[in-house]
Amino acid sequence: MASISTEPGRKPVTTLREWLDRLAAADRLALIQPGKSLQYELAAIASKLDGRQATFFPAPGGHRIPVLSGIVSRREWIADAMGVPSSRLLQRYQEAVAQPVPCREVGEAPVQEVVHRDDIDIGALLPAPVHNEHDGGPYLTAGLLISANPNTGRQNVSINRCHLKGGNRMGVSVSSRDTGTFLSLCEKAGKPLPIAIAIGVDPLTLMASQALVAMDQDELEVAGALRGEPVRVVKCLTNSLRVPADAEIVLEGRILPNVREPEGPFGEFTQYYGPRGDRFVIEIDAITHRSDAIFHTIIGGGTEHVLLGAVAREASFLTSMQRVFPNVTNLHLAPGGVGRYHLYVQMRKTHEGSAKNVIFSAFSMHHDVKQVIVVDEDIDIFDPQEVEWAVATRFQADRDLIVAANCRSSRLDPTSRGGVGSKLGLDATKPVDAPPEQFLRIGVPGRDTVDVDAARSATAPGAWRQTYSA
Repeated sequence: MASISTEPGRKPVTTLREWLDRLAAADRLALIQPGKSLQYELAAIASKLDGRQATFFPAPGGHRIPVLSGIVSRREWIADAMGVPSSRLLQRYQEAVAQPVPCREVGEAPVQEVVHRDDIDIGALLPAPVHNEHDGGPYLTAGLLISANPNTGRQNVSINRCHLKGGNRMGVSVSSRDTGTFLSLCEKAGKPLPIAIAIGVDPLTLMASQALVAMDQDELEVAGALRGEPVRVVKCLTNSLRVPADAEIVLEGRILPNVREPEGPFGEFTQYYGPRGDRFVIEIDAITHRSDAIFHTIIGGGTEHVLLGAVAREASFLTSMQRVFPNVTNLHLAPGGVGRYHLYVQMRKTHEGSAKNVIFSAFSMHHDVKQVIVVDEDIDIFDPQEVEWAVATRFQADRDLIVAANCRSSRLDPTSRGGVGSKLGLDATKPVDAPPEQFLRIGVPGRDTVDVDAARSATAPGAWRQTYSA
């Protein structure tokens, strides 16, 4: 097993329930009154507490299965789940991608304590909420969709929005990456693609599902590396896929070949709606779950939604970029750019023109990247005010601006033209040969070490007039 580097005294989380205990102990979990409506009310409360506390809803809409949301809605929480300080979050994710840990198969699993096979009605069995005002209906949003390459048998894990259509049918939005490739192969053969959807996994398995890895690298093995131990998996009851044994709920089924039905709209990470369109259809053959299962939902467009994709992309981008530019020290997909479109890159600049080369490299990292700002090492890329200050004081549009037109871009960007758009690069770094005094940042000696509380007067602030003589 690959060794992992965690913070002394802090271990990675390996189960969802352990994570809920840790969240609760740190006042990061809000227990909501029972019976909240699955239609908007649940999402309204979770959205209001987004980034401050995860939310746990007993008996939502009278349903026996509780709903959970917001479990990885801050970067600090994700680092905590990994057992590392926030400063090592990307490094830890990079290590896990580079040193995957194979899964361990078991014969019995908590997720198969209860089995439903006959007359399956997903909406009756699971408390799927409706989040946003114009969503097309209830959705599964936090399920890990597991499929396998029909040529090699190697599994892939992704998160895909699944629109409940009644009975055992769901519409599903599938990208052109691994699952889309598998679907294409199956459709050519006139066969369905077996799938499983695991809901309610530990936060590290959830994060691993978003890893940008090669076609036949199983993201569950990345989860094993993040957790420091193999993910326990169990064989599905109706197909040969292996799913996390300690998940809360699993749906087993098939994506039908050459069938398309309307799906959407759905509130996406862009905080706009992904439009309604004809998309793939899933038929579910079995649902298994724990006897006391918990249903996890991710609020469309919320912080949890944005961070899930952002951290995985950051780690992948940093690994790729540092192979070519070892003087790139860090990068960040900014929340203001919905964790996908705006990339801040921090570098130790040694040659003129190198920041522009970094910009072109960043454009090629992923078609979602729309704007890149490169800054020096002294700029905190996690502070948008610092980045804006660097642009204000180190950037001139006539020499430091790059515009690349007619590039592939995100189809969910409402300004793109069918997935074609422009990319913008800003070199906000200092000239290498600038005199030291030209960009010398002001600094008050002792500011970072002074004890302000110790310096406060014991006199009430309202008595300020009495503290000096007229």
